[in-house]
Amino acid sequence: MKQLLLVALGGAIGSVARFKMSGWVLHATPNWRFPAGTLTVNLIGCFIAGLLAGMAVKQDIFSPEARVFLFTGILGGFTTFSAFGLETLLLFKRGEAAVAIANVAVSIVFGLLVAWLGYGITARSA
Repeated sequence: MKQLLLVALGGAIGSVARFKMSGWVLHATPNWRFPAGTLTVNLIGCFIAGLLAGMAVKQDIFSPEARVFLFTGILGGFTTFSAFGLETLLLFKRGEAAVAIANVAVSIVFGLLVAWLGYGITARSA
């Protein structure tokens, strides 16, 4: 139960941070067609995930509860892309380049495919 509360609290913080950051970037780039807000959030999330993971490995400073709160909660609420980026990086670091590349390809191709499928299903019924 404690872990669920940590994830929920962290997720709320991360979601609000995502909303504020994306909104700020959107207002700073009103004429852009590129989704700069989402890109900004994803890149910041990946950078923070990398920083925290490096600290966790090198300094072993995070308890299991802190890891759940920070990684699954805050970063999960901020962007799940950070988990994708970190997991892929760790695959490369473990020497599993083929699995890492497959993860990137499958995630992008199938992610777009199922988004297209879901959109198609709901757009047809409207």
